[in-house]
Amino acid sequence: MYTTISTKNMDRNEWLKIRKTGLGGSDAGAVCGLNPHVSPMAVYRDKVSDETDMGDNEAMRQGRDLEEYVAQRFTEETGLKVRRSNKMYRSTEYPWMIADVDRMVAGGGAGLECKTVSVYKKDQWGDGGIPVHYLLQCYHYMIVTGCRTWYLAAVILGQDFQYRRIEYEEEIAQNLIALEAEFWNNHVLPRHMPDPDGSKSCDAVLEEYFCQRGKAETIELVGFDQKLERRQEIEETMKLLETEKRQIDQEIKVFMDGHETADSGRYRVTWREVISSRLDTKRLKEEKPDIYREFLQESKSSRFTVKVA
Repeated sequence: MYTTISTKNMDRNEWLKIRKTGLGGSDAGAVCGLNPHVSPMAVYRDKVSDETDMGDNEAMRQGRDLEEYVAQRFTEETGLKVRRSNKMYRSTEYPWMIADVDRMVAGGGAGLECKTVSVYKKDQWGDGGIPVHYLLQCYHYMIVTGCRTWYLAAVILGQDFQYRRIEYEEEIAQNLIALEAEFWNNHVLPRHMPDPDGSKSCDAVLEEYFCQRGKAETIELVGFDQKLERRQEIEETMKLLETEKRQIDQEIKVFMDGHETADSGRYRVTWREVISSRLDTKRLKEEKPDIYREFLQESKSSRFTVKVA
């Protein structure tokens, strides 16, 4: 069972506020640590912060703009008619689970998730494949809405159209419910940040979360000596691997003997001249200091360093 809130003509800022009151379908894969782009830490930060200025980029814009096209292509391929629900659903049994679905299939019992996919990720859809974070998103929607079938449709830009029919399996659903409950009850509600996972997403969250550092005093670093020793070992290994990689590149360049292209049937190697233009900032600063200062843009970043004492 579920309750609903109408999203028709809802202000985007209000919609973003409601999203913070629970976990949505797009959060499901990240909470499970299975979204390659979003970490559990990023979901946590989104839910506990007061900010509603949701980041946007061209890929997200295209996804929204092409959603109707994907839905139309799905109808053409399957004969199934779909409609906008214009509602946000909240599970009554698991109130931290909310769902803002793309489309519902006419006649009930099924929904549709629309995706716009880069051509570089086309291989993830081969042989009936489904990216796992998309699969969990659809399961999340089935749990909240009570539907036992969900469709996933994707336009692979400029290349292909794919769709998948996903049938509900109780074991997968219960595992997802347990993981989402653990995240919501043990992290979001008590304001306890999840552990880092080494992703770039975590880097971005930590940079934002601790941007107001300014604590000049030195604190005692406790319990990290073994991990820092391992970090040193990793750095040394990376240097050795980088040298090995560079040596392989050099051997191939010698073999190519001035040719721009070499092809083994499995690998294609190119080595050609590339001309690029760069602004000589040092000369500009010396010869045109006023212009240099006029166009100088200050940016802030942090530098993390480790040295052996």
